[in-house]
Amino acid sequence: MRVLLLSLALLAPAAALAAPPEPAELHCGRLFDARSGRLLGPHTVQVRAGRIEAVRPGFPDNPVAGAVDLRRHTCLPGWTDLHVHLEDQSGPQSYAEGFRLDPVDYAFRSVAYAEKTLLAGFTSVRDLGGDVAPHLRDAIAQGRVRGPRIFAAGRSIATTGGHADPTNGWNHLLSDLHGPPGPADGVVDSVDGARQAVRQRYKEGSDLIKITATGGVLSYARSGDAPQFTDDEVRAVVETARDYGYRVAAHAHGAEGMKRAIRAGVTSIEHGTYMDEEAMRLMKQHGTWYVPTIYAGRFVADKAKVDGYFPEVVQPKAARIGALIQDTAGRAYRNGVKIAFGTDMGVGPHGDNAREFIYMVEAGIPAAVALQAATIRAAEVLGVDDQGVLEAGKRADIVAVPGDPLADIGVVMDVAFVMKDGVVYKSPGAP
Repeated sequence: MRVLLLSLALLAPAAALAAPPEPAELHCGRLFDARSGRLLGPHTVQVRAGRIEAVRPGFPDNPVAGAVDLRRHTCLPGWTDLHVHLEDQSGPQSYAEGFRLDPVDYAFRSVAYAEKTLLAGFTSVRDLGGDVAPHLRDAIAQGRVRGPRIFAAGRSIATTGGHADPTNGWNHLLSDLHGPPGPADGVVDSVDGARQAVRQRYKEGSDLIKITATGGVLSYARSGDAPQFTDDEVRAVVETARDYGYRVAAHAHGAEGMKRAIRAGVTSIEHGTYMDEEAMRLMKQHGTWYVPTIYAGRFVADKAKVDGYFPEVVQPKAARIGALIQDTAGRAYRNGVKIAFGTDMGVGPHGDNAREFIYMVEAGIPAAVALQAATIRAAEVLGVDDQGVLEAGKRADIVAVPGDPLADIGVVMDVAFVMKDGVVYKSPGAP
């Protein structure tokens, strides 16, 4: 990990990438009120020291010099993607690269992916699995790298052969050289191991815990939906996580593994492909959030049609499971399940995150609800109260798109302005 830190630190001096935030005044033609889900008329947003100082209707008679003209745009709170993997991006060579590339290679790739994500309007992300993310988080916070604010899970926690077992697909020689993976690797097979894995993530500086409660699509294993933790194991993860102030995100496609995770008290279910009526009832009963990741489902279903894109063991899972997630998201919304925004980006190309809004609307989720899912609802999932709304005292995380996103959700793909913590990273007319 020292090599990772060094590689990121040498990229550029901090001052060259993130100057201290200066006072700013934004003139917004429309403003999205994330609390009500309504679009308001012209507003002026004043920013100072990285925070929103004031939000006032209309424009001042005497605007300050250098005020940002967004009168043809809608201003929104910076978006949050609750499910990304910034260290990698899938492709036909991804499985082979896992044996050829070093951690430094993934670290350098993550820098470009992080900047693409920020410039797409995502000022915060939850990175749900990977060694690079905690270090990338720190480099961004130090101003050495351009990227979103990262809430990093570190290594996911799985069971032997489970979706996040890093030795899946290895031959006997490699397995013998490495030895059986254990809690330090994120692999557990007992209550004690589950507790140890959470404590290891704490030791490594994770911000939250990610478990793979069922099989998955892209792992080199046959099942994409079988439950992979016992009730006692997943309960041990959640209880230990609570001791350390952690929330738990649960990757889950199959209904049974999902229900075990919900009953144990996880904060969110990711993907939720085979969610049934009982699972939805349990989610409402326990207040569990649903992060659909429709983008990932559609992406893998599409790539499953391309010969050689996925290994043979993965291709049928991608074709079968991926195509179902959008329909599940629509059913969950209609049944009153709480929905927050996430893409599983890294499965698809980083920077394309906003397309999830379009897919959510296609699933029958109103545009206002989709935008709330990436703003105020995402903040609730994270357990933070200083972002997700455009109000005095909150972080100055602001994005702007042309036109009216409630009338045409497609404008989210044309982000014209990005501010994070009062620093402008993109403005109208800039390349």
